[in-house]
Amino acid sequence: MDRGLGERLFKFAIDVIKFLRNIKNTPENNVMKYQLTKSATSSGANYEEAQAASSRADFKNKITISLREMRESNYWLKIFKALDIGDKETGKYLVNESGELKKILGAISSKTSK
Repeated sequence: MDRGLGERLFKFAIDVIKFLRNIKNTPENNVMKYQLTKSATSSGANYEEAQAASSRADFKNKITISLREMRESNYWLKIFKALDIGDKETGKYLVNESGELKKILGAISSKTSK
C-alpha cells in the first residue's frame, strides 16, 4: 500500500497529541483526551499492522479497525469543536483531516471487500 498514507496517519496522531497537550485537565476533558489519544494512535498502528498482514482477510480486518478508530477520532474531535475546547484552528484542521482519512480508509476497505 501507499507509504504516504502511513506517514499521514502518523502525523495525524502526533498532531492530535500536541493539540491535547494544551487542553485544561478537568474530569470531563481527561476522559475525552484519553479516548481521543487512544483512537488517533490506534488508527495508524492498525494501518501499519495491515501492511504486514498474513492474508487478504487479515489485511481487510486491520484496515477495518483502522477505519473504525478514525471514525471515533473524528467523533471526539467534533465534540471538542462543539464545546469550543482547544485551539480553534488546530481543531478545525484535525476535524477536516480525520474526515479525509476516514474517506481514504473507507475506500481501501470497500475495495478489499470486492
